[in-house]
Amino acid sequence: MKAPRWLKLGLVALGLAFLGAQAQGVTVTISCGSVGKGYNFCKEGAEAWAKRTGNRVRVLASPKSTPDRLALYQQQLAAGSDEVDVYMIDVIWPGILGEFFVDLNDYIDPKVKSEFFPALIKANTVDGRLVGVPWFTDAGILYYRKDLLEKYGFSAPPKTWDELKMMAEKIQAGERKTNPKFWGFVWQGAAYEGLTCDALEWIYSYGGGDDRRRSRQHHGE
Repeated sequence: MKAPRWLKLGLVALGLAFLGAQAQGVTVTISCGSVGKGYNFCKEGAEAWAKRTGNRVRVLASPKSTPDRLALYQQQLAAGSDEVDVYMIDVIWPGILGEFFVDLNDYIDPKVKSEFFPALIKANTVDGRLVGVPWFTDAGILYYRKDLLEKYGFSAPPKTWDELKMMAEKIQAGERKTNPKFWGFVWQGAAYEGLTCDALEWIYSYGGGDDRRRSRQHHGE
């Protein structure tokens, strides 16, 4: 038996948990990611939900390439396919796919909703509709070579973009004397969504994308 279309959710973990009461005895098909440990986390969580609720879960692996996975989802949803009931989506996809998903505000307990960081709920809300709930979150991290910082006279990692540029240039210039292929800073510069995420970090660090910060700047605070 196929789960009804209203079971199509944005993200997997809590969506399965709170829909258990309405979907007992059905088979729910979940499209999980295939990158890193995401597939295993998704599969383990789905199986735990099935065991707890008495439902059945069919787990589908999606393409490893993020653009390919998004294209597949768009094709399925636009065609009205009932092959998948629950989608694991990327954090920047709610605005792209949200029109196909139900409003989770009608199903999720407000107390459960309040347990998330407000920014995560806001990121999954499209035109007032909560189209997904996060089952994990992550953040950008700067990895650095402590030995190279010390070698070139730096006692701490950079705290600003200007410091990062200065340190990377100095270290790169020094290391290329013996290693012409050395790069002072490696980042997600290809034309894909990773570059978008990086750009948003730059914009936010200069006050963009935050209404409260722009308001304070406008009023001279």
